[in-house]
Amino acid sequence: MENQTNQNEETKKELTVEQKIKRRNFISFSTFFVLGGATYGGWKWLYHAPEETAGITAGARKPLRRALNKTELFFRKFYSNNHELKTYPKSMAAKNVRVNSDIGIDDEGFKPENWQLAVVKSKNDVLKVTMAEIKALPKTELVYDFKCVEGWDQIQHWGGVKFADFIEHFKLDEQAKMPYIGMETPNGEYYVGLESESALHPQTLLAYEMNGQPIELEHGAPLRLIIPVKYGIKNLKRIGKISFSNQRPRDYWAEQGYDYYSGL
Repeated sequence: MENQTNQNEETKKELTVEQKIKRRNFISFSTFFVLGGATYGGWKWLYHAPEETAGITAGARKPLRRALNKTELFFRKFYSNNHELKTYPKSMAAKNVRVNSDIGIDDEGFKPENWQLAVVKSKNDVLKVTMAEIKALPKTELVYDFKCVEGWDQIQHWGGVKFADFIEHFKLDEQAKMPYIGMETPNGEYYVGLESESALHPQTLLAYEMNGQPIELEHGAPLRLIIPVKYGIKNLKRIGKISFSNQRPRDYWAEQGYDYYSGL
């Protein structure tokens, strides 16, 4: 009995350093190949999955679109008007604000002095608003971290009227009860669709100033959207028309396969 006990103790002898290294290497490589194989299999499955039916959104694989839609529901439930983004002192704002796109605003014949904002209240009722009328409303300034879907971000200083104040002033409350709001450039080449609760977020601005000066043409003059709870692709430059809808309005990048919600 004593001999058997001694044999068991010898069997359970501690591994040498070299044996421990070999064991860990074996476990690490095995885990790597298993996870790598699973990742490749998942990617291959997604790559060959059928594309979604083209409509308001297009270009994404069906499983990915379903995942994006589920993500949207999650964020819409937990990040409402109570979720405000961090703000910064004006001294931290970038002096040279980055320009990321000119889609919809590369119209050489555009004249800011002739601009008017068209607000579609109903099929036969379109409100025309001038820049002077917008600037007559209380101004709000915002310094926040603008985030681009391409991966960069920059602290920027904007000034304008809160979209919620604009809605209230022009008595558009009934229209704003619809779940969606659409905006587009004067030439209709760039357009975004927004859920109303994000558009009416207390930090959303119809901006006409950048760093305390009138917005330049390349940044969307005379009026652009600043919506901090969204990535830059939703921050429409040079707003020409605003409309309200019970269905999702068309959205430029969603039609290219991007996430319709594009929220932070």
